[in-house]
Amino acid sequence: MSQKTDPGNFFEDFETGATLVHAVPRTITEGDCALYIALTGDRFPLHCSVEYARSLGYERETVNDLLLFHMVFGKTVNDISLNAVANLGYAGLRFLKPAYPGDTVRTVSEVLGKKENRSGKNGVVWVRSTGTNQRGEKVLEYCRWVMVNKRDPGTPTGASDSPDLPSAVEPQELVVPESLTLERYEAWPSGARAFFEDYEKGERIDHVDGMSIEESEHAIATRLYQNTAKVHFNNHAAAGTHFGKRLMYGGHVISIARTLTFNGLSNLLGILAFNGGTHSGPTFAGDTIYAWSEVLDTADLPGRSDVGALRLRLVATNNANALEEDIPLKVEKDGKQVYNPKVVLDLDYWASIPKRR
Repeated sequence: MSQKTDPGNFFEDFETGATLVHAVPRTITEGDCALYIALTGDRFPLHCSVEYARSLGYERETVNDLLLFHMVFGKTVNDISLNAVANLGYAGLRFLKPAYPGDTVRTVSEVLGKKENRSGKNGVVWVRSTGTNQRGEKVLEYCRWVMVNKRDPGTPTGASDSPDLPSAVEPQELVVPESLTLERYEAWPSGARAFFEDYEKGERIDHVDGMSIEESEHAIATRLYQNTAKVHFNNHAAAGTHFGKRLMYGGHVISIARTLTFNGLSNLLGILAFNGGTHSGPTFAGDTIYAWSEVLDTADLPGRSDVGALRLRLVATNNANALEEDIPLKVEKDGKQVYNPKVVLDLDYWASIPKRR
């Protein structure tokens, strides 16, 4: 193969402690934000209305938290997950600064550890990625782990270096934008009925609606995020995989599920952090996503009396509506508790929400 081309890193190529500087900084435009709404149906007004955002102290409408995440994540694919079997999960993700249309993001990652799987065909690689804007300010940081194919399945590497990751982001570590003010807050733009005080620990919210993911929409989304992982991007190559067809990018499934939460959580101002998350099952073109949320906890935020945080568990299901059938999160298999095959996402996250005045 020509040295001018890059086949991507295989499991053997990763070294614990290595720094990966990812190519192609990305300026996020108004067009990107509009396309994201078209692909996901996002309705949270902070990302839709300039005037609403300004009334809350922002410069203008903000880039959707998850669009920012996808853009930062997309930079990492060529170096980390181009040869991935699947992206497995996230931990310790924090949104640190709002992004606006016109901002340019770039990403740098550190390899935290790697562990070869028993099959010898692949292994898991853990990384911490940090996204910065054009001023060098951190906008986002997170850990993730991904299953990556080996270049030479017949030669054991002996790699067994899995890191300790944070189990949760503590409330005092959450970052609320300094500019946020709720003095002029009005509920009508979101149609909100519920505020911080109205949610109780242990409460479950079924989000009612479902959304199908079409092949063309997913293809456009992965290109928008510049996510070139073969399992999402190359149908010809995917035909030879275990599934025999392309997988939907798990991050896009998060976006669809988050959009569905608007019905029941419409007053949320933004995502503050991911405590942890698992893509527990595959999603394919034509599948329909449903979602429910469980309130895991509520928390006051340091120095803020006008806004609080909800710790939410977002569960997405595939072609199964919890309003029509009982869908346990986990089921027993071979004497062990495993994720229900109908569950494709289990995401634990913090979000900000206004308090009643």
